[in-house]
Amino acid sequence: MIDVYNEEFVVETAGRGFYEITDRVSTAVDKSGVRNGIATVFIQHTSASLIIFENADPTARRDLERFFARLVPEGIRDYTHSAEGPDDMPSHIRMVLTRTSETIPIVSGSLQLGTWQGVFVYEHRRRSELRSIGVSVIGSAS
Repeated sequence: MIDVYNEEFVVETAGRGFYEITDRVSTAVDKSGVRNGIATVFIQHTSASLIIFENADPTARRDLERFFARLVPEGIRDYTHSAEGPDDMPSHIRMVLTRTSETIPIVSGSLQLGTWQGVFVYEHRRRSELRSIGVSVIGSAS
């Protein structure tokens, strides 16, 4: 028999950066009772994203942020969408270049992330935001 479990939670960000949610996703998997299946994590926003990334060394996250600052800079005159400030369109572009969902296998009741992998909300706005995250767990409890 296939079991399905859904949960939503909110992540409060403090501006641009990375917010690890691996433990919250693992908790949802535990609550689901699913032993073997998949967990899909989805962020319901267009100016933040989800990434699976290095979770041991914070310099990797700083390097990624510096890369995105060069790749998608603020203050480009060609952007016409700026209703919420100079980081408005760059935040949308960064979201498109990353992901709004991640699917992670579950084996024996555990997320099958690599040793140095974590699940992060990647906030692209400079200001604090409340980000809604949905987790769907599908699989077998046996």
